[in-house]
Amino acid sequence: MMILGLTGSLNSTSTHSFERSHFSRLQRVGYAQRTGRTAIDSGGFEYEILDIYILGTGYAIRLEDLVRAIADRGAVRIEELSRDWKYYLGTHCGLAQVSASGKGLNIELFTGGLYTTSLVALRRVIESRERYAAIAKIPEQPVMPAGKDRRISPGQQRISAFA
Repeated sequence: MMILGLTGSLNSTSTHSFERSHFSRLQRVGYAQRTGRTAIDSGGFEYEILDIYILGTGYAIRLEDLVRAIADRGAVRIEELSRDWKYYLGTHCGLAQVSASGKGLNIELFTGGLYTTSLVALRRVIESRERYAAIAKIPEQPVMPAGKDRRISPGQQRISAFA
């Protein structure tokens, strides 16, 4: 089954093995899963969702919004997922959007933390060809100290905003 032509012709063996080897360098912290379940929003409307589990906490992305965001390279909301006889969408917890390289879906939670998943693996989950797509934590970039500790190599000039 192909949803809105998301997948073109993918060389599944070489692309999939590359994604696994590249992804193994990052710390896995969760997964995305399409179960076919629906969740009800605050307006009473039902939506099919993609379940996202990060560090043991359940979140949801509306499937139709995710497909549109992948196609348009836009952003999609990540919502809290709760269960009381049925599944319900709660507060807006973060955003997800396609990475600059177009190879991943980057997830930013408002509570802190940047995460990513392979777009190839996510498409396979959306199309029900795989059960899970691993989610990994994006390592935080080290903060550069203020200019006083930086060394200037010979021949390099110091540039100052205040002349």
